[in-house]
Amino acid sequence: MTAAPPASSALPDGERRYEVVVVGGGAAGLSGALVLARARRSVLVIDAGRPRNAPAAHVHSYLTRDGVPPSELLAAGRAEVTGYGGEIARGDVVAAERLEAGDFRVVLEDGSSVVAERLLVTTGLVDELPEVSGLAERWGRDVLHCPYCHGWEVRDQAIGILATGPLAVHQALQWRQWSADVTLFTHTAPGFGAEEHEQLAARGVAVVDGRVAALEVTDDRLTGVRLAGGRVVPRQALVVAPRFTARSGLLTGLGLETTDQEMGGYVIGSYVAADPAGATALPGVWVAGNVTVLTEQVIGAAAAGVRAGAAINTDLIAEETRRAVAARRESGGHEHAREDALPEEEFWDRRYGESDRIWSGNPNVILVREVTGMEPGSALDLGCGEGADAIWLAQRGWRVTATDISGVALERAARHAASADVADRVDWQRHDLGASFPEGLFDLVSAHFLHSPGDMPREKILRTAASAVAPGGTLLIVGHAGFPAWEPNPHPDVHLPTPEEVLAGLELPDGEWEVLLREEHDRIQNDPEGKPTTRRDNVLKVRRLRG
Repeated sequence: MTAAPPASSALPDGERRYEVVVVGGGAAGLSGALVLARARRSVLVIDAGRPRNAPAAHVHSYLTRDGVPPSELLAAGRAEVTGYGGEIARGDVVAAERLEAGDFRVVLEDGSSVVAERLLVTTGLVDELPEVSGLAERWGRDVLHCPYCHGWEVRDQAIGILATGPLAVHQALQWRQWSADVTLFTHTAPGFGAEEHEQLAARGVAVVDGRVAALEVTDDRLTGVRLAGGRVVPRQALVVAPRFTARSGLLTGLGLETTDQEMGGYVIGSYVAADPAGATALPGVWVAGNVTVLTEQVIGAAAAGVRAGAAINTDLIAEETRRAVAARRESGGHEHAREDALPEEEFWDRRYGESDRIWSGNPNVILVREVTGMEPGSALDLGCGEGADAIWLAQRGWRVTATDISGVALERAARHAASADVADRVDWQRHDLGASFPEGLFDLVSAHFLHSPGDMPREKILRTAASAVAPGGTLLIVGHAGFPAWEPNPHPDVHLPTPEEVLAGLELPDGEWEVLLREEHDRIQNDPEGKPTTRRDNVLKVRRLRG
């Protein structure tokens, strides 16, 4: 069987576990998630649905997407992420905590939670606007702050600059590039020096002293700026300098503090410090977008998300490699050590320990085909792995005993059963079937792909399985008829028998059994590169006759 596509796994209390959780579904978060999903990581994006640029009509300076509405850009991004197996959830994240194992628990406002190996936080920033009547309602429309985002749209119009700090002159000179009609309202800014006044005069920027009281709006359009004394100066756009405050509450709860951002000696906001790839001072946590770079535009935030996503994947690969090296050293570290030389139990525990999910999580198709329509009773699932067959049977009313040699697999299967609300219908038992076997008789005994590269007495196990079938019950055995095309014969000591050989090996007494199905069949299976190829399997289905 091939490894499953990227998927989350369930923990005992029903929490979903992902390799990466992205908090924030804007350009940075979706770009990071896209990189991670394409890297075959299980990734969840949690989005509060309140993007910073929601008031704006269009996104600008984004190559090939200039002029697209922000909502359309995000919708396209969500579709791309989910197209590669990533997941999107709507909700507010209210807290995160570091667990003892190094993972993170992320708690949502509705009380639900998920667990992640890594966090990418792209929560953006809050624009704290000056307190002027009518200003907040016009934000992102004709009250603006970024000339590269909106300058073209208000070119040659009457533009006002609301001065609230020493950078106001810089703003006025910058916006002068887009219009010859620029007026600087001194409002609450400190006094300007002689050199600054000379610069403004040289560029033809008018200066109006006094505080601004309100904006004048006619037919839902800005028409003027009203001063405290009552004078109205006609303007079609007003430029402000918000304080940019990072949405950092989640990170603060993890012990990460914000840093003041200064420009020209003046604090313009706060941000969460990170390295160029977005890694913070807390291992396992990355940031991207406006939460860490206050002046980032949409295209820059998207690029930062790509860098962070790649860095997170690299970090996960490094950790997985460290674990693999440690496991190899623990086993003796022999350069050419064979996996099949390991004890069966250790081999399979390691196999399941390689990933959060080895198989697809879906029941075997032959089981579904052959058991659908049967009256539910007691069932024995031999070599249950991560429990997909046993859970499917339990969901259809069967009382299931499920066995496997791997404690790692059984623990994982039990968690999946709990998530599927069938924990009370499955008895998980650990057995080396060559040495011990579940007690009792069963209406259905199922053995799917009971193969192993080690020394497993398969014929003996299947004969014992036949003896565990109750009168009138069914024995279903499915196995591989050959090795896959990309792996011609990786275990030369392992024989894959034909259905006839399986039947002969059961040594069923004459007159006590009926053969219902004995066949070989082809199925499509993806190779390690994801390309579909044909795999040949076989099936034997026999029924024990009633006394």
